[in-house]
Amino acid sequence: MNTAGHTPATPRRGLELTPFRGLRYDPDRVGSLAAVTSPPYDVVVRPDGLHHLQSADPHNIVRLILPQAGTPSARNEQAADTLRRWLSEGVLTTDREPALYVYEQCDGNGMLQRGLIGALRVCDPDEGVVLPHEDVMPHIVEDRAALMRATSANLEPLLLTYRGNGSTAATTVVLERAAEQLPLLATTTEDGFSHRLWAITDPADVTAVQEDLAGHQALIADGHHRWATYRRLRAEHPSPSAWDYGLVLLVDTARYPLRVRAIHRLLHGLPVAEALPALDGLFRVRRLDVPRAEALTALAQAAEAGNAFLLAGDGSFHLVDRPDPALLARTVPADRPEAWRTLDATVLHATLLAHVWHIPEDDPTRIAYIHDTAATVQKAEHDGGTAVLMHPVREEVVRDLARQGVTMPRKSTSFGPKPASGLVLRALDL
Repeated sequence: MNTAGHTPATPRRGLELTPFRGLRYDPDRVGSLAAVTSPPYDVVVRPDGLHHLQSADPHNIVRLILPQAGTPSARNEQAADTLRRWLSEGVLTTDREPALYVYEQCDGNGMLQRGLIGALRVCDPDEGVVLPHEDVMPHIVEDRAALMRATSANLEPLLLTYRGNGSTAATTVVLERAAEQLPLLATTTEDGFSHRLWAITDPADVTAVQEDLAGHQALIADGHHRWATYRRLRAEHPSPSAWDYGLVLLVDTARYPLRVRAIHRLLHGLPVAEALPALDGLFRVRRLDVPRAEALTALAQAAEAGNAFLLAGDGSFHLVDRPDPALLARTVPADRPEAWRTLDATVLHATLLAHVWHIPEDDPTRIAYIHDTAATVQKAEHDGGTAVLMHPVREEVVRDLARQGVTMPRKSTSFGPKPASGLVLRALDL
């Protein structure tokens, strides 16, 4: 794990969010806006997820963000061809004016989130403006970079958060006023979330937002690999260019707090029957023959006292907690803050994966990272592997570590709700 940190510099320029001409589906050319949307590319995880989305509509965005072909180059070429065809056929159209877009998500149970979609100036971590909190996997960055090069587009926004200055802040005022108008689009996806989008084009409003955001720094909530991709592609193109900016959704979590969930692990080729004996004498292990909800409650209770994990894949749940302190002393690097050393993800990667089970965290043939709990368990039971279910870390821990310049183990958190892919895209050659 490359988690050596430094304290980021005080932000010099702050966040620079710029308008762009959004690329959006023409509702008259598709079955429904809901049918062409998708979760972010790395959340399409259920066994039939990709097929389901492709079948929902021939123009579903997964045909761009997760093209299917025999080789990586063929996949990227297919995505580029599909994008060009949809543009020529008018399936996707470009908005007339550059805009910042207000994006709203609501789940019908009282959860309301609003933020701004725009093109954000890409910067390096040492500027202290956009703070990563997780490491990335190089092969995923290369995969996303090859797709963006081929399509010359940002196909889905990543999610950033910042802490705003209250209800009278300029960004809040502009955002809330826009949300009182008729939206550009409104749709409800099959997960029950409603989505609405508005365009901010008035120069005075745009300027007010930009001046307000210039005093803030942001935390990457979801999309570390895409942000690393933006940085790589910016370095490949002479500045100034459109590659100096990347598509983001920026949410003020002082006003709209995000939910923080765990990202689980699926260990290929390691049956539960082999994973458990390796823990003898190193962790306490208890078999739980209870429904998943009760097992997760037990995990949450155990996590209050220390590191805890839930293993599944053999039809039961196994609560793993109380690691041997001597084992942690031998395996967890001591040159990091205590908040990092005691993370469940740190103990999982440094102790369980590296020391006990000898599974490389970068090898996609040995380990997968899955957001959905039920899907992780189902895949483990189907494939004969081991699901490692995690308890989520608190947002304040994530933000504090990021401000210290200390990155967490990759795929440590899942902030949400995540923006739906397919509502607005950014073409870099327009």
